[in-house]
Amino acid sequence: MKKAEDELANGNKRFIKDDSDPKNRVYAFRVDPLEILVFMGVAIFMGYYLTSSDGSHEITFQEFRTNFLDKGFVQKLIVVNKSLVRVVLNDNGKQSLGGQNYYYFTLGSLDQFEHKLSKAQDENGVADDFRIPVVYAQEGHFLRSMFQFLPTLLMLAGLFWLTKRSTQGAGGAGGGIFGVGKSQAKKFNQDTDVKVKFKDVAGMEEAKEEVMEFVSFLKNPEKYEKLGGKIPRGAILSGPPGTGKTLLAKATAGEAGVPFYSVSGSEFVEMFVGVGASRVRDLFKTARENAPSIVFIDEIDAIGKARTKGNFSGANDERETTLNQLLVEMDGFQSSDHVVVLAGTNRPDVLDPALLRPGRFDRHIQIDKPELEGRKQIYGVHLQGIKLAISKDSPEFQDLCGKLAALTPGFSGADIANVVNEAALIAARHDDPEVVLHHFEQAIERVIAGLEKKSKLLSPHEKKVVAYHEAGHAICGWYLEFADPLLKVSIIPRGQGALGYAQYLPPDIYLLSVDQLSDKMTMALGGRISEELHFDSVTSGASDDFKKVTNIANNMVVRLGMSPKIGPLALERKDDSDMTKPFSEETATIIDSEVYRIVNECADRCRNLLKEKADEVEKVAQLLLKKEVLTRNDMIELLGPRPFKEKNEAFEKYLDPKNDPSGSPSSAPAS
Repeated sequence: MKKAEDELANGNKRFIKDDSDPKNRVYAFRVDPLEILVFMGVAIFMGYYLTSSDGSHEITFQEFRTNFLDKGFVQKLIVVNKSLVRVVLNDNGKQSLGGQNYYYFTLGSLDQFEHKLSKAQDENGVADDFRIPVVYAQEGHFLRSMFQFLPTLLMLAGLFWLTKRSTQGAGGAGGGIFGVGKSQAKKFNQDTDVKVKFKDVAGMEEAKEEVMEFVSFLKNPEKYEKLGGKIPRGAILSGPPGTGKTLLAKATAGEAGVPFYSVSGSEFVEMFVGVGASRVRDLFKTARENAPSIVFIDEIDAIGKARTKGNFSGANDERETTLNQLLVEMDGFQSSDHVVVLAGTNRPDVLDPALLRPGRFDRHIQIDKPELEGRKQIYGVHLQGIKLAISKDSPEFQDLCGKLAALTPGFSGADIANVVNEAALIAARHDDPEVVLHHFEQAIERVIAGLEKKSKLLSPHEKKVVAYHEAGHAICGWYLEFADPLLKVSIIPRGQGALGYAQYLPPDIYLLSVDQLSDKMTMALGGRISEELHFDSVTSGASDDFKKVTNIANNMVVRLGMSPKIGPLALERKDDSDMTKPFSEETATIIDSEVYRIVNECADRCRNLLKEKADEVEKVAQLLLKKEVLTRNDMIELLGPRPFKEKNEAFEKYLDPKNDPSGSPSSAPAS
């Protein structure tokens, strides 16, 4: 008893208490099934090894003839299973050879053995009546048979054990392969799982309010039911990757106070037919038994894609069966079930219409990339875990969050978390005691443009080409009214193939005019046009600019109705894989000519601007060759204030040097 208690206290998982004993005096010893199999295998092997020879000695045929047959020591021979000859000695043989009963030797061929035996006795002159009798026998040996089957038995037992262990280790239902139809959903544990609260979710206030209402439905259903309202069956959380759909679901699990089951859409589909539908049934059965409860299906597009007509390949039959079962289960909900289904996806356009109808997923919650204020709130959450040089309760902290939000337009919540983490790593790399603004700027540049390639040395000519290329972009952006505010221009190589880059701060806008799109294309062409004006031959550095320009011009014609010849028509294809055109060949010719016209007009406009500002281009290029990085302050000192008021309110509020006594936040070059 004392030994068992000591082992249990030391964390030995083999010893467990028997809860049926009220005084806890009974201990059970847990034995792994694999250990039993190994023990049985060793026992069979040892038994076979100890009994396989049956107390006899193995000899060769030549030894048999010389030492036994020629000396007359053999009483008889027993051929066992046509593979082994057992030599039984007579009394003279036993006395001469120390009392050994018999010996044995193996056979290669029975016919050859009989021929050799007959020949040997002929040579010894043995008469036919006195020849050694040969007896043929068939014998079975239990241990030998078990030993032959032992590898197969051990392999099958090992596969069974590994299947069971892997299924249990993955958080699935026990029972190995027999539990494959059980749901793989993980139940949120309030005590051990990481707790995320709604206060940790920022930048999506409307979506958070919608989900919080679902929690309120489950916690206090009488409030709504007494007015005749019904609890919504479910909600789809959709939006670009990294915007916080799964994070919002985790916060729901932390706040709900009801059973929360989370599962990935891919976990419903396995190699076995019918497993997906079985797991769906098991999941919803468990949710109903523990109601009120919440079920969260992440990446539901794995099983919820729209069903296709005429699918004779059978490739999608299992997925469609799983989807059908999901539709049936959600239809089977009653208002009194108090089970809510949440689902996350970044591809709501591919989901089956039957899944999206009211009565199944009643609400569609769109989670877009955060705007300026949302990004500021997200920075406020992520910066709580970072050691800063300023107090997190001070106005300077709010100003820092605002500046970082203004520096990262279009960033998702995941991008912002990455920037904050990169800034902390950069500060640690330089052995700095706190993380400051300069570290965040370097982190933003790394996320936007890639890692700085200090080892990539450009030749003087290449460096000059890159300088004039970036100067062309900078001048166009400086003197075009609808261009985004320029923050920094650099000729330091970064990322994959980027030999230079210009950093702009586009505002959060939702409507684009023809003039705005035209200025964007003109600014994008500034690099190539500058190369044409200053060098005899152009380079491949503008390939990415051409893709952007072509895409904008094509959308203006086929999607946005900004071509006078095409008019207000939407002629885009359904998707990139669609090989058919929704227009005639004549219309296709007009589309091509309109795209060419728009791009050529922007190129001519860019060329005229750069010729007019040739002195300014030269100044910017020469200063870039000297400093490699130019900030907005450098551009103001070189060219004077920009002739147009900035359209970006965030820039004026947080980053404009006129409103910031400390100057531009990007006054220090990236290192």
